[in-house]
Amino acid sequence: MTINLLSKIPIFADLPVNELDRVLSALDVKELKDSEILFREGEPGEHFYIVLKGEIEVLMAAGQMEELRLNLMKAGEHFGEMSLIMPGGHRTATVRARGDATLLSLSRAQFLDLTTKHPELSASMVRVLSQRLDATNTQTFHDLSEKNRQLQIAYNELKDAQAQLIEKERLERELQVAADIQLSILPDELPKVDRFDFGARILPARQVGGDLYDVFLLKDDQVGVVIGDVADKGVPSAIFMARAHALIMAEADMGLTAGEVMHVVNRHITRLQKSTQFVTVLYGILDLKTRVFSYARAGHEPPLMLHPDGTVERIPHSSGMALGLWDTIKLDERTVTLPPGSTFLLFTDGLTDCRDTHGEPFGLQRIKETLGGLSNVNAQQACDHLLETLMNYQDGSKQDDDVTLVAIHALK
Repeated sequence: MTINLLSKIPIFADLPVNELDRVLSALDVKELKDSEILFREGEPGEHFYIVLKGEIEVLMAAGQMEELRLNLMKAGEHFGEMSLIMPGGHRTATVRARGDATLLSLSRAQFLDLTTKHPELSASMVRVLSQRLDATNTQTFHDLSEKNRQLQIAYNELKDAQAQLIEKERLERELQVAADIQLSILPDELPKVDRFDFGARILPARQVGGDLYDVFLLKDDQVGVVIGDVADKGVPSAIFMARAHALIMAEADMGLTAGEVMHVVNRHITRLQKSTQFVTVLYGILDLKTRVFSYARAGHEPPLMLHPDGTVERIPHSSGMALGLWDTIKLDERTVTLPPGSTFLLFTDGLTDCRDTHGEPFGLQRIKETLGGLSNVNAQQACDHLLETLMNYQDGSKQDDDVTLVAIHALK
């Protein structure tokens, strides 16, 4: 059986069967116990081995955390051919028994002695090493080809990722420019007048929002106040918001009533606008002498009045149509008087619709309850407190809509 085993090993394959007995007599028997090390990586190589029984592990970094098994050799397999022809060579891996094992061993000196008696062994060794070199070259070529393929894939993915990063940075720059433009449209500071003070806050749901507000002086001791909410969010809505704001400001200077301004602005928007965007708006004119606030509401949230006694009233209202959808619209036009100590609150529906972590909206009732406790603060403090209360209510939950507040406080 051992002779048959030798005949299957390429180095000895050319020897006649009757010569295999002589080769076998030259081989030493090596017995290994389970986990016994035959040789270690880096040690000098002097012997060629044939596995006769058991299993042999070929390892890198043996005994360490990063130990890697390169091969598991069984009966009939062999290793260490290079040790027979390379004096001073070192082992490139560690060999360890897996269970008890029996090996046949041939030293370099024994091999050289055999080659004098059997010159054909040298030719067999050259053939075996040449075949191994060819196989190694072929495998190396395939490995390099595969690595090149993987590198090309990685390079393409890197290029795509870089292109996406560049595009993302470009979009972020454009969004920042749009946000800066939007902020530049909103007033830097609110007018300071006798008998009234004003407050405002805006909290966009995205970097660029679709809400608008302004408080500006008009002639004849009047102040214009506007708040609006463009459908949808993002850059297109911000552009639409800027257009609506510019049109309202331009028409407000013409001495028209609030309702007339809204009708003219709607005609401009429907003539210019080619999409389905629209904006809800409340625009009013405050007479500083009479304390009368006359406003027109185009589909916007009805305002709230905080009376001096702390009660909060939602101003009676009728239906009103948003700007930008129809050539002819119906408005809710009202006139209210702001007594000393009262606060008039305008807001977008983002305030009512904002939700907590359980999905419960802030709602109109919470707005009224919060506003009811703000009788002794000015307009800006009222807006700040309302927004702070809302953010505490959200508790970090996602904000789906812009929130904008404008308050008019009548001084006592």
